[in-house]
Amino acid sequence: MQENAHTPAKDAAPTGTQTLLRGLGVVQAVAAGARDLKEIARRIGTTRSTTHRLASCLVDERYLRVVPQVGYLLGPKLIELGFQAREELPLVTLAVPYLDELSALTGDTIHLAIREHDDVLYLHKNPGRYGPEMRSRVGHRMPLARTGVGKAMLLDDSVQEWQRLYDASLPAGGKNLQWPHHPEQSWAQFEQRMHEYVAGGYAFDLEDNEPSIRCVAAPVRDASRRIVAGISIASTVPYMPLEKMAELIPVIKQVAARLSAELGAKA
Repeated sequence: MQENAHTPAKDAAPTGTQTLLRGLGVVQAVAAGARDLKEIARRIGTTRSTTHRLASCLVDERYLRVVPQVGYLLGPKLIELGFQAREELPLVTLAVPYLDELSALTGDTIHLAIREHDDVLYLHKNPGRYGPEMRSRVGHRMPLARTGVGKAMLLDDSVQEWQRLYDASLPAGGKNLQWPHHPEQSWAQFEQRMHEYVAGGYAFDLEDNEPSIRCVAAPVRDASRRIVAGISIASTVPYMPLEKMAELIPVIKQVAARLSAELGAKA
């Protein structure tokens, strides 16, 4: 019995490379749901005997496992390597090209931040080309519930967690001494907006943290689909009208999705 047809690239590859590619094909087939040798062989275009040799080797090396009544599954070695790869990922290094892209496209201030307890921690900032400089800076912390990038990192949290963080972000005495004439949004307003943000996969800062500053933000996810960071586009009100904010939603969501893909998240 002959092998099924392969792509020209694989046929032209050296024998060792072809074996490697077939082995990777077996892993990818199992990851895609193939559970038996027949289905794996069909997906990668090899004979059953070749597929058995590849799969057996991968089981021996713990890249695959065989579960009775289930079939082939991804093995513990891949889990170990996955965690190692995630720990080694330099988030800022991966993010900078995407942040630079947003900066060049919009001319606005671009932030990358992570959650640290109840605060946003800024990891990177591309200053904007328009208007006065805003007070955010690398290493600076702000309450999660008061920033667009912070709210973007709360999209998967419960209403109870939203309210806890909202309450924690309120100024002492209920009035912001730094900007005494700036109205505070109520909890009802905050909750309603958060539900809208969850449905849309983005978040806004509508002068919630600093008068005259608005921003559009989106979450960044890792391979487990957990939110691990946020990115935002921010500017002053004259350069960030509501119409522009609406136009930026698909822009920042698309860039956040591409950065998430660098971290292993599937679309």
